Amino acid sequence: MQRKAYVTGTAALLVALLAGCTSGSGDDRPTDDANPGNAGTTTPAAQPGKYRSLPEACRVVDHDALDTLLPGIGQITDQDQREKAYQGEATLTYNTDRTVGCRWKASSGAATDRLAVDFERVVSYDNAVSDDDQAQRLYLDQQAAADLPEPSAPASASPTTPAPTASTDDDASPSAPESPSGAAGAPPAELQPRVLPGLGDEAYLDDKLNTSGSAAEQRTVTVVFRTSNVVVTIEYEEQPMATGTVPDSKELQDRAQNLASQLADTLGG
Repeated sequence: MQRKAYVTGTAALLVALLAGCTSGSGDDRPTDDANPGNAGTTTPAAQPGKYRSLPEACRVVDHDALDTLLPGIGQITDQDQREKAYQGEATLTYNTDRTVGCRWKASSGAATDRLAVDFERVVSYDNAVSDDDQAQRLYLDQQAAADLPEPSAPASASPTTPAPTASTDDDASPSAPESPSGAAGAPPAELQPRVLPGLGDEAYLDDKLNTSGSAAEQRTVTVVFRTSNVVVTIEYEEQPMATGTVPDSKELQDRAQNLASQLADTLGG
């Protein structure tokens, strides 16, 4: 009799427990369901860049442009050597989807000219930063490293500054005119390193004259521009054969900017 009572009591307890599990109110839901508007919320990934690949760097500069940039090519009499000069030399890279470049060189009777073109496709690995924003950061770092001078303010007479008067000292000798930057061979104010409007999304130009050593002075004009997530760098150098000859700033800058515009059109920027 005692054993029968024990079994009956156990069965009653199980029935009570089952009834409790099935008779709960409809409000007993997992905590995650309490605020369905927040469930599964994620930050949307930033937009990818416009460009998913890069052009073949040694083919983006045509023969006409190279004839202008490297006049010495036209003076190469051997056809095979001339064709090799047109082809250029590809920059060593381990990922042509991310970086490509090419170099050309030619010498004439007046100077040796060198041209380098590099493309970098920027990819952001941060979901909160778009490829374009990451490329802009890279571009701005390069611009900051170039240390461009501040834009010159328009010349105007100051009301508090007296106008210069002619010297009456007979022993005073006229001083040599000073270049706008205070350095011999420096480009005039309008050709100083500067930001370039209307080229890609943003662009700048740098102009440096290397006067070190006893060799002829070498001028390097650099144009860097960004279009979407691609940063393009052009370096154009000229070193005259004759010592003391200074490469013309305007001529080199015009050539480099014309090439930059062609490359921007090629990219569709």
